[in-house]
Amino acid sequence: MIVSKIMTRNPIFIHPELSLTDTRSLMDREKVGHLPVLNKNNELAGLITRADLIKAGPSPATSLDMYEISYLLAKLTVEKVMVKNVITVQEDEVIEEAARIMADRSVGCLPVMNGSLLTGIVTDTDIFHFFINAFGARHQGVRITINFKEKPGQLAVFAGAIAENGGNIVAFVSSEGDDVAHRRGTLKITGVSRALVEAAAQALDHAEVEDIRE
Repeated sequence: MIVSKIMTRNPIFIHPELSLTDTRSLMDREKVGHLPVLNKNNELAGLITRADLIKAGPSPATSLDMYEISYLLAKLTVEKVMVKNVITVQEDEVIEEAARIMADRSVGCLPVMNGSLLTGIVTDTDIFHFFINAFGARHQGVRITINFKEKPGQLAVFAGAIAENGGNIVAFVSSEGDDVAHRRGTLKITGVSRALVEAAAQALDHAEVEDIRE
């Protein structure tokens, strides 16, 4: 799946000259934690987050009163505190690559581009929702994790046994096994019993059931 399928399209954006006070109010009102910043030509110029607003505020040990703090924040503009070298992805990027970038670069969102045009934003929350769906977490059924032997046809044999008994695999996620000879598969299956799923897995060649639950 690609990023454009899970991103927020036409995200709320601001301009560099907006004050931090107004930016905070906008984030609170729209319940967002990230705002792309566009210049007068509607080109991506930066990104500002709630964390940036907190950093821009005075230290908790400041002697300023709340009115003085509000005055200073009202004078300070987004341009002064925004991230200017923004990490972005194109809207046809695959979701797992976007997730890798966010994890490796420790960022909570990525503006999504079509060429040089901002078309959306993808956040860590969007990624979480995607993986919830990928694992079939919202479906009732049997969840099983199997350490498969890296051998052609193993999954087909298992899936065939499930289908022959009226079951349906609603989610499948594959990952590295404990060694190069194995792969780990996590499946969510509906329409059959836990006992039948476990028996189908145990009938596989050199496969280990690592976890099974309903």
